[in-house]
Amino acid sequence: MKKTEPLRVLLVDDEEDLVFTMEERLKIRGFDAEGFVSGESALERFKEKEFDVVVIDVKMPGLGGLEAMRKMKAIRPDVAVIFFTGHGSQENGEEGMREGAFDYLMKPVNLEDLIVKIKQAAEKPPERNQDG
Repeated sequence: MKKTEPLRVLLVDDEEDLVFTMEERLKIRGFDAEGFVSGESALERFKEKEFDVVVIDVKMPGLGGLEAMRKMKAIRPDVAVIFFTGHGSQENGEEGMREGAFDYLMKPVNLEDLIVKIKQAAEKPPERNQDG
């Protein structure tokens, strides 16, 4: 069954231009997207609102992507997480997947590739479904 409301996407990257450009482009394409430039501020928003997919940079000052994902999954274990990883940081993306991320994308990120990944992540059934 397809969802009729827009997919809720939390974007997190310390590169301000990148995150807000992506936020705007996703909104134009019908997503409910919110961008944040720190893991801390994104985590606070995550506690307030339910998101379908989190797209987060692995390496950020302060609360990095892996630790932010751990904290988010402690709150909502079924949230889908996609990592951005810079050149030479592929092992960080792979580590994230071992810890429960849906996938990772190398920067610079192609918007159409990101949209495909977001939709795939949102359609993926939760790994743990306690209530059948």
